[in-house]
Amino acid sequence: MMENIEARLAAKNWQEITRELHDKGFVIVQDVLNEKECDALIAAYNADGTYRKTIHMERYRFGQGEYKYFQYPLPELITTLREKVYVAIAPVANQWMQELNINKKFPATHKAMKKLCKEHGQEKPTVLILKYGKGGFNTLHQDLYGEIFFPMQMVLMLDQFDKDYTGGEFVLTEQIPRAQSKANVLKPNCGDMVIFTTNFRPMKGSKGYYRVNMKHGVSPVHTGSRHSLGIIFHDGLS
Repeated sequence: MMENIEARLAAKNWQEITRELHDKGFVIVQDVLNEKECDALIAAYNADGTYRKTIHMERYRFGQGEYKYFQYPLPELITTLREKVYVAIAPVANQWMQELNINKKFPATHKAMKKLCKEHGQEKPTVLILKYGKGGFNTLHQDLYGEIFFPMQMVLMLDQFDKDYTGGEFVLTEQIPRAQSKANVLKPNCGDMVIFTTNFRPMKGSKGYYRVNMKHGVSPVHTGSRHSLGIIFHDGLS
């Protein structure tokens, strides 16, 4: 299975993917997981010893639904995704820092990124699996978890839109300075991966690049059940 996921990732057009990610702040990469892998992740939602924390979203006014944080060691499939995708997109993250004149450079490997987090007391894995039923939603937010954060993350869809559930679109908003907010509404298919900005991206204007703040969330689910796998590259404080 690991060879399959590595081969699938290697076969993607990363030049095109990173170009779109840079220019838009998000990109959909199709057919990253197969149906068997998606079903296995959903089936393991209630597995013992896999997760370190369960969050009921209503309690914290995050929305309506539930998610669970994985504990280390992560499943091999998730570790492979985290490490391989990080290496591909880290150059874009560093390009963003340069364009926005931010004095920061991210490591070339995910192992080094984890080490940087650990040096700042951030040792808890932030990978999570999310579950929404009818009426479930996620308010607009940013996943930072501490002083050290990588400016991109990803979500992989485990159910099929308009088959397993309706509604539940993935929403990204952009707050452009001195302008109205823009909403991007995405409907990725089962097995697709969305890579998107954690909190901001550069946008080119007439006088160079400026910062556009972004948040993400999930619109209300109308019918069915929606699962997704969220992979954040930085570890957290808790």
